[in-house]
Amino acid sequence: MRKDDLILVGGAGGFIGGSLVRYFRDKGFTRIRAVDKKPLAMWYQRTPGVESWCLDLSDEANCKVAVKDAAEVYNLAADMGGMGFIERFRVECLRSVLINTHLIEAAYRAGVERYFYSSSACAYNVKLQEDPNCRALKESDAYPAMAERGYGWEKLVSEMFCQEYTAERGMKTAIARFHNVYGPWGTWDGGREKAPAAICRKVIEAKDTGKKEIVIWGDGHQTRSFMYIADCTLGIDKIMHADNLIATPINLGTSELISINDLVSLVESIGGVKLKRKHDLDAPRGVAGRNSDNTFIKKMLNWEPNTPLRKGLRTTYKWIEQQYRDRKAGKRVVEDVI
Repeated sequence: MRKDDLILVGGAGGFIGGSLVRYFRDKGFTRIRAVDKKPLAMWYQRTPGVESWCLDLSDEANCKVAVKDAAEVYNLAADMGGMGFIERFRVECLRSVLINTHLIEAAYRAGVERYFYSSSACAYNVKLQEDPNCRALKESDAYPAMAERGYGWEKLVSEMFCQEYTAERGMKTAIARFHNVYGPWGTWDGGREKAPAAICRKVIEAKDTGKKEIVIWGDGHQTRSFMYIADCTLGIDKIMHADNLIATPINLGTSELISINDLVSLVESIGGVKLKRKHDLDAPRGVAGRNSDNTFIKKMLNWEPNTPLRKGLRTTYKWIEQQYRDRKAGKRVVEDVI
């Protein structure tokens, strides 16, 4: 791409979308259009020198306006959050299919050169994720299809849209299945946060209040891998511009598997505290185990997300701790604008 080609990022008011806008701006791209349905004052982060538009991309007419003159489109727009959100609001998650349906058609008609879709590991067959010690998921494990209800099925259907726009209409599409992204400028409170941020916040709260206990959703034996945001944005760039990955779903996540109980221990060590644990067995917990098989991405890109969890968590914990202190002092923080 030329540095003055127009890049459109949908969902730019959110965690990953906002970070991707900043990533491209830091790489020297001068024409970036950031779009999100949230009012500008509610965006997680805004990058100077970027067109920032408030548009709901589930509306077909808005998509036509958003893609005008764009060379590349990155669709990260979706109603989603951590397990507490996607298990309780399945209809909202399913309705995100409207975003990709309208945006990819508008992009095709506008002559967009490349189109990126942010899928999820929730698209994988849940029957393969019933044991905390399950094997890592490879790309072919999405079929036979039995995705997570709501969010997972929306992702799988939208992947198929991208593949058919390539097969039938020749449009270059890219599809990445994200595995649990975390880091600074992400959701850390309010119900949409994912496990790393939620646990960081709980440890910080316990230290601050002197109530030395933490509530863990489920029995804590659930296992996951967690990808740092800088690996995610770099991976998006690499996957989007790999001609050998056109219309090919690919894992984007680390293969560093950890249980939720061990994740709590890791955050405790970063926070310098040991807490009494209470397990809420009635809380949403998701699948028993999920990890990313990175064989394919290493073969295709000679790269994989590689930020160690302890390193990424240390940075994330420090950022959330500052957010917590700022909010306590009456300052405006990310969670106050979501």
